[in-house]
Amino acid sequence: MPDTNRSASGVLGGLAGLVGLSAVAGVLVAATVTPAIALSGAAATSAITMFDNLPSVLEIEKLMLPTTLYVKTDPTKDDYVVMTQFYDQNRSPVEWNEVSPLMYDAILSSEDPRYYQHGGVDLIGTTRAVMSNLRGGGETQGGSTISQQYVKNILVQRCEAQAETEEAKLDCWTQATTAVGDEGIQRKLQEMRYAIALEKKYDKETILLGYLNIANFGGRTYGIEAAAKRYFGVSAKDLTISQAATLAGIVQNPNRYRIDMTGGSIVDADGVAYNKAPDGLIDDVNPDQIAALTSKLEAGEITQEQYLAAADGYSSTKGRQLYVLTRLLDDGKITQEQYDAAVIEPITPKVTAPKDGCVQAKGMEYFCQYVRYVIERDPAFGATQEERTSNLRRGGLNVYTTLDLRLQNEAQTTMNTLAPSSVPGGYFGATSMSIEASTGRILAVAQNTKFSETITGDPNYSSIVYAGDLQFGGSRGFSAGSTFKLFTLIDWLEKGHSVNEVVNGRNRVIPQFPDSCYNGGMYYNADWNPKNFRNQAGYVGTPMQFTRDSLNTGYLAMASELDLCDIGKAATRMGVKLGTGDDIVMTGPNKVIGDDAISPLAMAAAYATVANKGVYCQPQAIDRVTDSDGKEIAKPQRSCSQVIDPAVAATAAYAFEGVMQPGGSAYPGNPFDGTPVMGKTGTHEETHTWIVESSTKVTTAVWTGNVTGEISLYDKYWTGSYEPLSRIRFQMARQLQHLANQLYGGDRFPGPDSNLSRQVYTDLPNVVGKTMDEARQILRGAGFEVVDGSPVDSDMASGLVAAQNPGAGRVAGGTVVTISPSNGQGLTVPDVAGKPLERAIADLRKAGFGNVVAGTCAVDAAADPAGQATATTPAAGTVTNRNSAITVNYSAPDCGGGGNGNGGGNGGGNDG
Repeated sequence: MPDTNRSASGVLGGLAGLVGLSAVAGVLVAATVTPAIALSGAAATSAITMFDNLPSVLEIEKLMLPTTLYVKTDPTKDDYVVMTQFYDQNRSPVEWNEVSPLMYDAILSSEDPRYYQHGGVDLIGTTRAVMSNLRGGGETQGGSTISQQYVKNILVQRCEAQAETEEAKLDCWTQATTAVGDEGIQRKLQEMRYAIALEKKYDKETILLGYLNIANFGGRTYGIEAAAKRYFGVSAKDLTISQAATLAGIVQNPNRYRIDMTGGSIVDADGVAYNKAPDGLIDDVNPDQIAALTSKLEAGEITQEQYLAAADGYSSTKGRQLYVLTRLLDDGKITQEQYDAAVIEPITPKVTAPKDGCVQAKGMEYFCQYVRYVIERDPAFGATQEERTSNLRRGGLNVYTTLDLRLQNEAQTTMNTLAPSSVPGGYFGATSMSIEASTGRILAVAQNTKFSETITGDPNYSSIVYAGDLQFGGSRGFSAGSTFKLFTLIDWLEKGHSVNEVVNGRNRVIPQFPDSCYNGGMYYNADWNPKNFRNQAGYVGTPMQFTRDSLNTGYLAMASELDLCDIGKAATRMGVKLGTGDDIVMTGPNKVIGDDAISPLAMAAAYATVANKGVYCQPQAIDRVTDSDGKEIAKPQRSCSQVIDPAVAATAAYAFEGVMQPGGSAYPGNPFDGTPVMGKTGTHEETHTWIVESSTKVTTAVWTGNVTGEISLYDKYWTGSYEPLSRIRFQMARQLQHLANQLYGGDRFPGPDSNLSRQVYTDLPNVVGKTMDEARQILRGAGFEVVDGSPVDSDMASGLVAAQNPGAGRVAGGTVVTISPSNGQGLTVPDVAGKPLERAIADLRKAGFGNVVAGTCAVDAAADPAGQATATTPAAGTVTNRNSAITVNYSAPDCGGGGNGNGGGNGGGNDG
C-alpha cells in the first residue's frame, strides 16, 4: 500500500512536473500548428507562457449522490432501513480503509503505474500519447494520470449538474474526453494544469480515493462501492483479485466493459436488456435474444449468473481484465499463483439491482410516491422545480419518513386480499391510509393497483397516489359523499345549535338556503328534491339521528338554518380543499352532501381534528432531513393549530360515536376491541364509497370507487368475495384500525358539551282564526314546517284556520304543524242543562241543529215530571256539524219501568 502522507520526492516531483510540463506543453502546442517545422525558441517560449496563464484553481465540489428515503422497522426504536433511493448517479462514497488494497493496486498498475513518482502529469505517458495521436492511424490514446482523470471527472460532473437534458449530459462527456484538434489539445492542457494544482493542494491518497468515488463504472453506476455491489454483490473492501481487476478494467471504457449484460446486451436496474452499440453506448432492444435466455432462467435451466454471462462470457471485459492482471503481476503486486488462478476464473457477476425509484419500495410504493411529490414540489427542497429535482436525484439527502411499517404491512396485505387491481368495465380504485391524530404524521398508505410509471392504458397499473391530491400525488380527489357532512355538523354546533334539537328531515323541496358567499346572500332552490340513500324515507328527528343514519334530507334541513358559506369555511379551517388544490366553494346545497372531490388524506386529517379536540395538524410524511454529511436541514413546514372549539369537537365526536354503534351506518367497520372510535361513512351515486374512523390517537380512511367510469359498487362482485365492492371498505378499515388501536391505544372521547346537547324547545304561535295563508306565513317564519289538514267543522267562516296541531305553546324545534280550515258548517252546541226536556230540544233546533233526539233518562224524584235536560252529546260548547245528531240526556221522577230507562221518541215524555 502507498504511504499515507506525501513523500518529499512526491512534492519535488510535483514541482519538476510543473516546470517540465511547461516546456513540453510549449512543444506540444506548437506541434499542432507547425508539426513539420522545428520550433524556434520564441515559439516555445510563447507556448509556455500560454500554458502558465491557464486557470489553475479547481474546487472539488460535492459528488452527485442519491437521495435516500428511510423507514423505521419499529417506531419505538431508532432503527431505520432504506426504503428506496433516487439518483442520476448511483454512488456510495467510501473512506480509504473501506476499499480493498487490491483495488488500489489494480487501478494504479493499469491506469497510472508512476502515480507516486509524478506531480500530477506523467510526462513520459503524456508525450507518448500525444505523439501517437498526432501521427494518427490508430486508437486515440489518453495518457492521463489518475489526477488528470480525476480532474476530467470533476469537470464532467460539474457540467452534468447543470445539464437539463440527456443530450446535454452526453455533450458534457464528449467535450471532456475529446483530445483531437486544437480544442482537444487546449482541454488537455487545461486538464494538466488543474492536475498539477490539485497535487499541490491534496495528498495522493485523497486524490486516489476521490477518483475511485467519482469514476463511472458503466451506465448510472458511479464510484467503487456502488460498482462492487452492483456487479458482485459485495462491498469494495471485500473485493477479490479477480473482481478488483475486472472493475479496474471497466473504467477505461465503462459502457463497453460493464458486466451487467447478456451476450452483449446491457441489463439495467429494472432488468430491461439493451444491445451494446460498437462504441459501447446503449442501443436498441434485442427481444428475441433476451426472451430465450429469460425462458431458460424462469425454467431453472440456468442461474442468474449464467443468464448474465451467457453468449460470449464477457470476452472483451475478460481481455481487459487480463491486461490489468498482467500489470499487477509485472509490478509485483500479485504472485504468479494468484495470477494464474484469476486468469482461469471466468467473470461471474452477481448483478444486484440497486433501489431506484418508488417501484423498488416494495409494499410502500404509493407512500414513497407521495414523499417524492413532496420533495419535488415543497419549497423546503428548493425555490424552483429544477432545484428540487436536482436535490432529489443528486443532492444526497437523507429523508427519514413517518411510515409505520407495522401498519403499512397490514394495510397493503389487507388491500391485496380484499380489493382487485381492476374490475371489468372501468378503472376501479381503492386506497386506505392512517394518520396520527395529534401530529398529522402519515403512518400508512395502501393502494389496490400495481405501481408503474411506464405502463399506461392498463387499469391494473398506476403511479397516481389515490390518497393524495393533485399537488402531492397527482390525483384530483373523489366525491366525498356523506363524509363531508362533518362540516355542516361543525357549523351547526358553532352556531349554538344542539345535536338533540328537533329538525324536520322529511323529503321535501327546501326553497332557499342562506349563503353569504352567493350573490344576494341567498341560494334559491326551485325544485331540487334530494333523496336519501336507496330512497330511505326522511323523518323529523335530531342531528344525532341524522348523523347515525346518514340522512341527506336531515342534513339539508340543518343547512337551511345555517349559511352555506360558513359550512365551506369550516371545511377550509380543517384543512380541506378540493383535490385540485382549489378552495371549497359552496355553490349550492348539493355540496352539503359531498358532491365535491376531496382527497382521502384531507378527509382523514379533518376527522383527526375532531379526535384531537379541535386541533388540526397538517399531514406530514417526513420526520427529518439531513444532507449528505449528516447535518440536519429544514424539513417541509407542517404545523398544528386550534381551529374549532374543544366543546364543539367533543360534541361532534359524541355524534360520530353513534355512527359506529349498532344501528349506525359505520357499524360494520367498528373493530369492537375496547378502544372507543368515532367515524362516518360516505357514498356518492353508488360509484364511490368511504369510511373514515378514528380513535383519539389514529385516524383511518378508506376510499373505494371509480377512478374513471360509473360502475355501481353495490352491484359489482369480484372473484373470491361474497360481498359487493361497496362493503370491502368496512373490513379494510376495521382491520387497520384494530391494529392501530393495539399499537397506539386510545382514550375515551370527552363527553358532549351540555349546552350543545340540550333538548331545544321553541314557541309555537296560535294561528287559529287566521286565514290559511296568514297561518302558513306566521308558522314558517317561526321555523316550522306547515301541513294543511282536512277541513273541520267550525262556526268560523269557511277557510279560516279552525284548528292547529300541536296547539300553541312550547314545542320541540322542527315540529311539523298541521292547520285545518273551517268548513263553515260548524255550530256551537248550546248549554240546555236544567231546562225542561221539550224546551231544551226546541232551543237546540232553534240553534240550527236539525237532528235532535232524547237520550238516556235517569230517575230523579226532584226532577220535572215531564223530564229535565241534564247534558247533551256532543257536550255543550262543542262545535259540531249542523247536520250531526244531538242527543239530549235528561232526568225524571219516573222513567217508565220503575227505574232508569230511555225516554220516548221525538222529545215527548215518558210513555208511562
